[in-house]
Amino acid sequence: MDKLLEINNLAIDFLSERGITRAVDGISFSLTRGETLGIVGESGSGKSVTSLSVMRLLPEADKCRLSGNILWKQNTDLLKAAQPEMQKIRGSQIAMIFQEPMTSLNPVFRCGHQVTEAIQLHQEVSFEEAKKQALAWFEKVKLPDPERIFNAYPHQISGGQKQRVMIAMAMSCNPDLIIADEPTTALDVTVQKAILELMRELRAETGLSMMFISHDLGVISEICDRVLVMHQGKIVEEGPVKQILKNPAHPYTKGLVACRPSLKQKLWRLPTVPDFLERGGFDAKVISIQEEHKRQEHLKTQQPLLQVKQLQVRYPAQKNWWGKTTSWTHAVQDISFEVYPGETFGLAGESGCGKTTLGRTIARLTDANAGEILYQGQNLLTMSDAEFRPLRKQIQVVFQDPFASLNPKMTIGEAILEPMKVHRLFNNDETRKQKTIELLEIVGLKSDHFQRYPHEFSGGQRQRICVARALALEPKFLVCDEMVSALDVSVQATVLNLLMDLREKFGLTYLFISHDLSVIKQMCDRLMIMNNGKMEAIGYPEDIYHNPERPYVQKLIASIPGE
Repeated sequence: MDKLLEINNLAIDFLSERGITRAVDGISFSLTRGETLGIVGESGSGKSVTSLSVMRLLPEADKCRLSGNILWKQNTDLLKAAQPEMQKIRGSQIAMIFQEPMTSLNPVFRCGHQVTEAIQLHQEVSFEEAKKQALAWFEKVKLPDPERIFNAYPHQISGGQKQRVMIAMAMSCNPDLIIADEPTTALDVTVQKAILELMRELRAETGLSMMFISHDLGVISEICDRVLVMHQGKIVEEGPVKQILKNPAHPYTKGLVACRPSLKQKLWRLPTVPDFLERGGFDAKVISIQEEHKRQEHLKTQQPLLQVKQLQVRYPAQKNWWGKTTSWTHAVQDISFEVYPGETFGLAGESGCGKTTLGRTIARLTDANAGEILYQGQNLLTMSDAEFRPLRKQIQVVFQDPFASLNPKMTIGEAILEPMKVHRLFNNDETRKQKTIELLEIVGLKSDHFQRYPHEFSGGQRQRICVARALALEPKFLVCDEMVSALDVSVQATVLNLLMDLREKFGLTYLFISHDLSVIKQMCDRLMIMNNGKMEAIGYPEDIYHNPERPYVQKLIASIPGE
């Protein structure tokens, strides 16, 4: 078959003061015309670095060293091509959709300007013609109101819309190959499904080839013909996507496939990649329906720890010339539910449905406009700050982005110790330090990590640090806000196992917010689905998943990839 891209013995080394780090270790593969090739692996496996080497977007020679060759259309070695030649190929023949559209779109330029700039760079057309083409692509990628989005800045549109703008920009010069680097990682299942359908349609219409990079095997199964599995810079397994996912041969691939929570069964403990690499396998212990019902019935025999009644939260949407609010955005509308001690209560829904606002309001980080939040019978909304302060220790939050919620100038030991100092727990800093080290070990880190800074840890380790900081005040109630959404499946499984262990060890109660319904099914005793600030469904996960009543819930469950 006609080879579009051929990579032979590619090795990539990064040079630093600490020495040489090999990111990609002599890999070889090819991509034919019209094919979609998936590349899977955990963070640090080398998959994104490989794609950046094809685009020649890696650092200069004094920081990065490459060997091998990358043949484009069987006659051009991209690693040896001069910069003017690469500029002609990049964008017009090979285009890239990056993982994070907010950082890859320029915040100071309108979306339309960024797409027309790409068109004019590679085609000799006027601005009017470039605008016409850009608007046509905005329609093709199913953006609502293309004219408005053409004139909008990136911060004025949603994450899914930004990703569609990136796809329109990549497609605008009719490339032969699109490299999509984790294009759906942080998107809701419904938006993710729409993006995948769009990419399939564009492939069918234009006959383009795709290199699709992801750590989500469900997504890979939906869109790819063939898949490569990368681990520590090497390809450990490759073949047709159905064969690899149904009958993986390498222990690492077996681990990746097993790590992903399933809608079909709930496990006492999720498998992780080390189970397969170091211990040769995993004996999955399924929680039976009888065991699950027994736990659910036991939880309901207790008095609720938290009761939310008719809660309303709204924000000003528009103000008139005098500063008076003329319209409101209703983020949470008449929400009522209760959470029992030791329960994990799930909140699910698309971005903008109000689930994070609800979690922040319960933790008194956002003000409510009406309703009641009763914690152990006390209404949190009528308390003064001084009255709430003793309860602040009991209600803690683990935020979505662990890097943004840790102070980069403080060591992680100081970050965990600080809340103990603020709330005057323990007698002195020495005792607090011992408690901090104990917490680090509880979440699977080491005592000598105390003096390290957040940037020295991986995403999964940083999330464990945030869990340790939340546990420092010995809370009873934890709000977990999308805390595993951007983690690899194996790291995600490790963090979820940790949460389940801590729940049993300390008797914790969780409000678990997520847009990943597979994770919700594994973690939660009960579930509430939200849409536009309102409650769409509430009940046991198995009832909602197997017998969804409302159209919105049906659409949400039908969007889960790979199920």
